[in-house]
Amino acid sequence: MAEQQRDNLKTYISSNATTNVRTESGQLVAIVVGTTAAGTIKLYDDADGTDNQFGELKSSIAEDTYVFNCQLTNGLTVVTSASPKITVIHSK
Repeated sequence: MAEQQRDNLKTYISSNATTNVRTESGQLVAIVVGTTAAGTIKLYDDADGTDNQFGELKSSIAEDTYVFNCQLTNGLTVVTSASPKITVIHSK
C-alpha cells in the first residue's frame, strides 16, 4: 500500500510566548529544538493553552527532533516559558 502524502506545516517560535499553532483538529508531527534555554515547552490540545495539556518538554533538552505523530482534536497551542528556538511541525 502506498503511503499517503501529507502536507506538513511549520511554525517557528523563538520567544517566551503562548503560540496558537492550530485552531482545528490535525496532527502534531514533531518539534525541532534548534536552540535551548531554561524553562519549559508545554503542549495543549486546544486553541488557547488553558485545557487538555498532553505534553511538556524542558526547554534545555538536547537540540534534536522530537517526533510525536499524535492526533489533535481541538487545535494546538504551544506555551514556552523561556526563549528556545523551536519549529513545530504539524499537519491537517
